[in-house]
Amino acid sequence: MGIDRAFGPKEPQFDSHAQEFRTIEFGFHPMKLVNSLVLLAAIAAAQNSVTTPVDNEQVKVINVTVPPHQKGKMHDHKINRVMIYLQAGKQELVFHDGKKQPLAWKAGDVKWSAAAGMHTAEIVSDKPVTIIEVELKKGAPSNAKPAGDLDPVKLDPKHYKVEFENAQVRVLRVKIGGKETVPMHVHSRDRVVAYLTDMDFRVTGADGKAVHATHKAGDVAFSGEAKHKEENLSDKPLELVVVELKG
Repeated sequence: MGIDRAFGPKEPQFDSHAQEFRTIEFGFHPMKLVNSLVLLAAIAAAQNSVTTPVDNEQVKVINVTVPPHQKGKMHDHKINRVMIYLQAGKQELVFHDGKKQPLAWKAGDVKWSAAAGMHTAEIVSDKPVTIIEVELKKGAPSNAKPAGDLDPVKLDPKHYKVEFENAQVRVLRVKIGGKETVPMHVHSRDRVVAYLTDMDFRVTGADGKAVHATHKAGDVAFSGEAKHKEENLSDKPLELVVVELKG
């Protein structure tokens, strides 16, 4: 007996006029599938890429890559932030009352961003921008801990410079050339460290124990009080941003 084709799967058919290959039973269309995959990829590319490398009682650090020309939803920021920009870019904020605020920055810039009301934000430059946002959960302290005599800014101003300072934070920019060394110094506050370049260091503590420390550009770390000296093992210069927390 032959197979009853009425109950079996349909034969694939090729329509030479429409130049389409399809299976009648399931309505499968390769080009529709390709178009759907392209659409899904476009949607994914348009969305922000977000990670949270640090979240504790003092700070929440968000690492977000924002695509250009995609206006975000209306939102607000209830706490102050430090913004570290890994690429150059421009942004436009539009507040609920229609007021517009343009922003522009260079690669590696650091800016203070005070708490703000409801607004939308859009990258108006042509390339994606990665922003490290340090959200400060604690307000200004009643008695900020002093840096002390071994403050690296005082001890080694060649490598450690103050970017800006206010009641909540002191922000440092650190640049250490290839094979250069920073003498023994003290970090007297908790801090967030954002690495703008790769790092290959030997860090020697007050007890004489040495640790080989490495990071990639874009990494973020949270550190507490420390006393150590630093040696750049690489031939290339290091640049990083340190957000010292006064709270």
